[in-house]
Amino acid sequence: MAYINLLPWREEAEKAKQREYFTVLTAVALAAFAIVFLVNQFYQLRIDGQNARNQYLQNEIAALDVRIAKIKSLNEKKKELEKRTSVVEQLQRSRNVGTQVLDEIAKVVPNGIYLTRLEKLDNSLNIIGKSESNNHLANMIREIERSDLFEDAILESITSNDAKSKLLSDFKMRVRIKGLINSTETTEQGAS
Repeated sequence: MAYINLLPWREEAEKAKQREYFTVLTAVALAAFAIVFLVNQFYQLRIDGQNARNQYLQNEIAALDVRIAKIKSLNEKKKELEKRTSVVEQLQRSRNVGTQVLDEIAKVVPNGIYLTRLEKLDNSLNIIGKSESNNHLANMIREIERSDLFEDAILESITSNDAKSKLLSDFKMRVRIKGLINSTETTEQGAS
């Protein structure tokens, strides 16, 4: 007798193929997911590494900015100290100006000139006095120009007063003292 298989083998074969298909599909999906996950992790590690380098650079830049600010403030302090030192040195040089001025006045004033008043304003000296002749004043101006302490002698006025004396004429002269700083310059430098 012939052997007849009455079991539903086609349906079982189809179910086996379906199971095999879903198994392969699941394996491919898992492999694709693993590949995507690994690629994502690789690039994420590279991004994290670059972010860490960027953060390190930003921290170093901030530290250098702080140093630069300190250097700028130190340079400003240095300039301020140099200005103060310069002012102190000039004040030290001009400390004995009063005695130097009187000593130099005694050298430059010739016979025939009589000083009645000396006024010092900043670095200029106003000389008021009487002169026997204009030649004596000219000699005095020449001596002032040769002086190491005085410069820029300007004769502002010569007046002759007939009522008082015919021999003497009044004069007013302005002279600049070399090497002195103005008090306005001192206050400006001290303020800055």
